[in-house]
Amino acid sequence: MTYTSEQISQIVLKVLKEIEEPDVLKLSYDEKVKLAQNPKTSPKTLKVLATDEYRSVRNGVADHPNTSQEILAVLATDEGWDVRCWVARNPNTSQETLEVLATDKNPDVRYWVAQHPNTSQETLAVLATDEDSLVRYWVTRHPNVTEIIRRLVLMTNEQHS
Repeated sequence: MTYTSEQISQIVLKVLKEIEEPDVLKLSYDEKVKLAQNPKTSPKTLKVLATDEYRSVRNGVADHPNTSQEILAVLATDEGWDVRCWVARNPNTSQETLEVLATDKNPDVRYWVAQHPNTSQETLAVLATDEDSLVRYWVTRHPNVTEIIRRLVLMTNEQHS
């Protein structure tokens, strides 16, 4: 599931209309970072913080255990590769979002997808032919990996030797 920039804008506007937490937007940078990292921060507040201009705030949201799958899907399209890495590490991230992240241009993002416990066998098969050897290594260590996927990694390794 990928979102266009127009769809993302619509989601952000919808979120801001639904949430009556305008004070969050008035907080200082440091306050927003701390709020994004606070385990007691509500999902509603995290939705607002997910739209913040600062990547470190969005990183905190992407890493937060209360962040919804919907917001993680939006953050999976963030311009910041580090935000996308945190999405790939979040236990709440859906298989569909992990599937999208498996084709990310940044190998660090794909590296975390290969380690995520929710990554499907289909996505692992895609990652088994990844150009990055570290991504392929983590595919072979995944608990859901099949023998066929391991062989695919071996064949890919031989091609890249």
